[in-house]
Amino acid sequence: MGKLDGKVAIVTGAGQGVGRGIALALAKEGAFLSLPSRTASKVEALKEEIEAFGGAAIAFGCDVGEKEQVIHAVKKTVEVYGTVDILINNAQTTVPAHSLLDYTDEEVDRVFKSGYWASLWFMKECYPYLKEQNGCVINFASAIGLNSVPGYLAYASTKEAIRSLSRIAAKEWGRDGIRVNVIVPGAESPGNTQAIIDLAKWSESSGIKASFGTPAIPRKGRPEEDIGRVAVFLCSEDASFLSGYTYCVDGGYCIDASR
Repeated sequence: MGKLDGKVAIVTGAGQGVGRGIALALAKEGAFLSLPSRTASKVEALKEEIEAFGGAAIAFGCDVGEKEQVIHAVKKTVEVYGTVDILINNAQTTVPAHSLLDYTDEEVDRVFKSGYWASLWFMKECYPYLKEQNGCVINFASAIGLNSVPGYLAYASTKEAIRSLSRIAAKEWGRDGIRVNVIVPGAESPGNTQAIIDLAKWSESSGIKASFGTPAIPRKGRPEEDIGRVAVFLCSEDASFLSGYTYCVDGGYCIDASR
C-alpha cells in the first residue's frame, strides 16, 4: 500500500531531471500521474516506464508559458481522472548567465512566464479541485535565488517571486484545506549541469566571482531518491501540518541562506 494511493498528481517538467524523479517517486507510491511537458516525447517515454511497473499516467504536450495550454492541461487531467489532489510546479525555462544590463525584456518575460506565471496559472486552475480534495501544491525555488547568484537576474527573480506566491497562497488557502510548500532542489540533472557550465563561463569572462558553493554532504543529489522522496512526504498525510515553508533538499548548499 502506497502513501499516495489513488491521488491524482500533475507534475510539470517531468521529462527529465528533478521533475522526472518526482514523477517516478509519486507513481511508485500509488499516485495517478498527469505529465504535461513541452517535449511530449520525453513524457511519453516516462509514461511507458511508469506503466511498466504497474503505475498509471497520461502524457501530452504543453507549453506552460502559454495560459491557454495550462488551462487545457488541467481540463484534460480532470477529464481522465476526475480531479486533482497534488500539483507539482517544476517546469522552468532559463537563459544563460549574463549581466543584468544585457537582459532583454523578452528574456525576462520568457523566464517569468514559464516559472512564476505558469505556477500561478496552474494553481488557480487547480484550486477548485484542490479545495475539494484537501490537496497540496509544491512549487520550486532555487539556490540561485536564495544566494543571489550574479548573472541570473531573471531566473533568481522568478524563483524568489514563486516563494512569495507560495507563502501567500499557504495563508489564503490554509482554511480551504490546501497546503503549499516550496522545494529548493540540489540534484544532478541536464539543466543543473548546463547552468554550472554557463555560470563558470560568464564568471570568467566578466571577472565577477560567482559559484554555486560547496555542499555539506559530498555527493550529487538524486532526482528520485532524494528530491522525489521529500516530495512524497510533503504530499502525504505525514506532512498534513506543514504549509508555507521552503525546504532546501540540496545536501547543504544553502545552509546559510536558508536560516
